[in-house]
Amino acid sequence: MAGIGGTSAGFGGPGRRVAVRSEMSRAWFLTPAVVCLLLVPGAAQARRADASWHPDIAAARRYARRRAGVVAFAVDERGKLRGMGMRSTAPAASVFKVMLLVSYLRMRHDRSLSHSDRELLGPMIRRSDSVAATTVRDIVGLARIERLARRTHMRDFRYSPVWGLSRTSPRDQARLMYRLRSYIPARHRRYAAYLLSHIVRSQRWGVGRVPTRGWHLLFKGGWGSGSGRVDHQVALLRRGGRKIAIAVFTQFDPDHAYGKRTLHGVFARLLAGLPAG
Repeated sequence: MAGIGGTSAGFGGPGRRVAVRSEMSRAWFLTPAVVCLLLVPGAAQARRADASWHPDIAAARRYARRRAGVVAFAVDERGKLRGMGMRSTAPAASVFKVMLLVSYLRMRHDRSLSHSDRELLGPMIRRSDSVAATTVRDIVGLARIERLARRTHMRDFRYSPVWGLSRTSPRDQARLMYRLRSYIPARHRRYAAYLLSHIVRSQRWGVGRVPTRGWHLLFKGGWGSGSGRVDHQVALLRRGGRKIAIAVFTQFDPDHAYGKRTLHGVFARLLAGLPAG
């Protein structure tokens, strides 16, 4: 017990105890500074690692070339496009629904969304309801859709009355996703982000199964009725002031399951080593 209460504990007499209390008092005042010295280098190192990380385009290209079918992708990072087959076009399938969502919200720029508005837009995005999408298409009309394509500087978009057959390219869709927020009226941005970040579990394949901890992920998929004719995903990852938009298109997959695996493989390689929040 000498190590706790006796004078042989190393604290010494009353004078020594006063000195110890004084030292402890100074230690409390120094603690914030010490903590800053310890934490700031770590935080700075994390910021440097974050800034130095970029999508692994080369790894994604190598993987895509080994896959059956036709694979193309585009990555828009800080306004710069990179990828593989970025200009090649394909039937948009349900990734077209992002354009429908934005067109509809722009049409409602001066008012809040009604219950009936939400009854259309929610199912169209979250569970890819194509009946709702056709109704939305009929409401917004061709002029608004083509106006959005011009506004977003799409170069490869071609509308089809069968909206799922409208043709577009990975670079068109990556550009749209990168600047998505700016195209949506401020009053509707939170709602749009909610929909695109709450895709139903049964449709969260591909990028939806790639680790993105610390990032806010918005995405939408499109597929050819499960046939493998097309399997696409468009995505936006945000953290702080940084954004990464990715569009991955696949065509002529052996089947839908194979297309989903291809999507996951491309996204997993692009996002390998993504700094966690």
